[in-house]
Amino acid sequence: MGVTQYYVASTIDGFIADDNDRIDWLLQFGFETFQARYDDFMDGVGAIVMGSATYEYILGEVAEPWAYGSIPVWVLTSRELPIVPGADIRFHRGDVTIAHSAALEAAAGKNVWVMGGGNVAAQFANAARLDELFLTIVPVVLGSGKRLLPLAGPTAPLKLLYTTPFPNGAIELAYRLT
Repeated sequence: MGVTQYYVASTIDGFIADDNDRIDWLLQFGFETFQARYDDFMDGVGAIVMGSATYEYILGEVAEPWAYGSIPVWVLTSRELPIVPGADIRFHRGDVTIAHSAALEAAAGKNVWVMGGGNVAAQFANAARLDELFLTIVPVVLGSGKRLLPLAGPTAPLKLLYTTPFPNGAIELAYRLT
């Protein structure tokens, strides 16, 4: 059975986007350094859940075609958003546990990627629906922005599964939430 994973990059001071929902701080490092690790991660993904800001960012910044192929994607939103032709996009309003159950079923034994943002991942964690955190800490400080994981309260200690250093100074920390 698949697990639910929050796979994300963060600044050293814990931000996943700047105050304008931009990730230029991350893009300056180039993606080629992370490509092999990302490809390995994506091989295990059977469904994706993201917030509306992440979805809109992808629509506005990422070139065609839709990067996630036929993987079903749940977009948590309370408003109407455009649909990507040919993509399996499912808009959801309300309780994240309902979207989570549907995503797990659609993943058919593969993993569910909670793509973003931090508020979406926090909803999953607060509902005890987040199993793993794959956090790539990038060597830059923003000072303000969108928080990595704005939880309602502290977690139990996380179990470190492994670390992966990258030549550009970034490091991935893989944790199991207990």
